[in-house]
Amino acid sequence: MSGCPACPQHSSGPPATQGWTCRDDCKYECMWLTVRLYVQGGHRVPQFHGKWPFWRFLFFQEPASAFASFLNGLAGFVMLLRYKATVPPASPMYPTCVAFAWVSLNAWFWSTVFHTRDTAVTEKLDYFCASAVILHSVYLCGVRTLGLQRPALISILRAFLLLILAAHISYLTLVRFDYGYNMAANAAIGLLNVAWWLRWCARTRLPHGWKCAAVVLLLQALALLELLDFPPFFWVLDAHALWHIGTIPLNVLFYSFLTDDSLYLLKAKAELCKVD
Repeated sequence: MSGCPACPQHSSGPPATQGWTCRDDCKYECMWLTVRLYVQGGHRVPQFHGKWPFWRFLFFQEPASAFASFLNGLAGFVMLLRYKATVPPASPMYPTCVAFAWVSLNAWFWSTVFHTRDTAVTEKLDYFCASAVILHSVYLCGVRTLGLQRPALISILRAFLLLILAAHISYLTLVRFDYGYNMAANAAIGLLNVAWWLRWCARTRLPHGWKCAAVVLLLQALALLELLDFPPFFWVLDAHALWHIGTIPLNVLFYSFLTDDSLYLLKAKAELCKVD
């Protein structure tokens, strides 16, 4: 990056082609100047626009969270390929599981982009895509527990969930980008998702059901990290990054459950056809 006319000393940042303008770099340098003054004065580390200060690595604004998001996406993509190689398309849950995988991959992509470079656009895409994953998980649960026997009912559920997502995005985009509302809405849908999956796991008693229950419970435990509020370790690793790191193995375990369950349903379908 060429030197800034207003701040010629700020000449070591990433080039503008990587999303960092002169103004952005000056803000970054001034942020660390403020942090150093606070620390030297014995004060608590401040937050800036609701976020802790992070050391920038190359052009990555939050390197730990960006890398963890990338690994989540990579794990999801590898498991999707394994799912498609293992489960025949004739399995009743095949299209719904594949669709869920692509919705999740899209969310992890935008999470990686957002933690790489925080802008108004990347923030909205990260939040909206995360909401889509939560709602699609509800849809996935609905198809597995109700839709295989009542396809008309699941069509109504799909339309209802799409309406909720459209209303959610419209409010945050056209009315007000309310962080508190976004968190409360996602938490409410998430709790419904958790209760529905756990009820199904408890009632079915399938041999692979424990995988689903473990993922659901561990995700809730990891979500508690978001309630922690501490400055990043080494100015890189904060509670949000730890949450993303923890979800990597859970991605693998959940796709393992989807594979086992899809094969179970395919076998059950074949046996039913033999009886008929």
